[in-house]
Amino acid sequence: MHQALPPRKFSHTPNYARNTLSSSFRRKRLKAGALIACGVLAVYLILTKLLFSSTTVHIPSGTPEVVIVTVLDPSLSSQYVAKIKENRDEYAARYGYRTFYTNTTAYSIGESPKSWALIPALRHAMTLNPHSTFFFSLSPHALFMNPKLALTSHVMAPQRLESLMLKDKPVVPPDSVIHTFSHLKGDKVDLVLTQDGEGLCQESFILRQGEWAQFFLDTWFDPLYRSYNFQKAEGHALEHIVQWHPTILTKLSLIPQRTLNSYTVNIESRGGNKVTYEEGDYVVRAVGCERDQNRHCEKEMDPWYDQWKRDRQSEVKR
Repeated sequence: MHQALPPRKFSHTPNYARNTLSSSFRRKRLKAGALIACGVLAVYLILTKLLFSSTTVHIPSGTPEVVIVTVLDPSLSSQYVAKIKENRDEYAARYGYRTFYTNTTAYSIGESPKSWALIPALRHAMTLNPHSTFFFSLSPHALFMNPKLALTSHVMAPQRLESLMLKDKPVVPPDSVIHTFSHLKGDKVDLVLTQDGEGLCQESFILRQGEWAQFFLDTWFDPLYRSYNFQKAEGHALEHIVQWHPTILTKLSLIPQRTLNSYTVNIESRGGNKVTYEEGDYVVRAVGCERDQNRHCEKEMDPWYDQWKRDRQSEVKR
């Protein structure tokens, strides 16, 4: 008697199983393809933005390249302030620059000497003029004597600045171990200072707008430095940070004193005749007059104002 044969086993996968596997494989391929496509698209968009989008910041029409910053003491007479403003306003108008005036009392500096107001005043000027490039902080006891010299070409043009730089020079005279850089390029300079025989001259200097400038001002105005009671207040604080903060030194350029900051009087300890005003110099300043009881800033500057006025009138007549 024959036994029933067992059901035959098929070696091929049933159609429904093959279809299931095929569908799963297709889904994986589609998913991988979608991911690759998204990746390619993302890379394309990034490259397009980097290579073809404009990185130029729009500068509004009429923006001044230079802002002249002057911090006035409320104790100054109105007549004197009027003369200072007249001198700066006429110079600024010649080149399309802008003037910014403020008072030492406009800022909260606590118990610190009022000269510290210079730093928040610069930040204030930068906030109001966000697209301007250079900020010339000028002592209230200084006048433009040679209006034919534009700040941008006289000092800040890269090649001109490179020709003026005092390279590998002690930052603080006479023998600071920290020296200015010898390889700095003019277009990389953000802070331009002069230096006399007694130290750095923070009463008149040039600062370039930017993130570095904000860092520099924040560092300089640190409450810790204001609490140190430095003999020359913000002046000695500046000398400290310039020497011991490499990030600041890397953007600093020292230039010859009379290029930016000639003196009204011959003071031997500050450099004598080498830094005293000569005909044709750019700016004249009554250095230290506010700290010397034997001197009167307004009276000392009056003859220089009169000379500037005469020269101005002669120029107009020609």
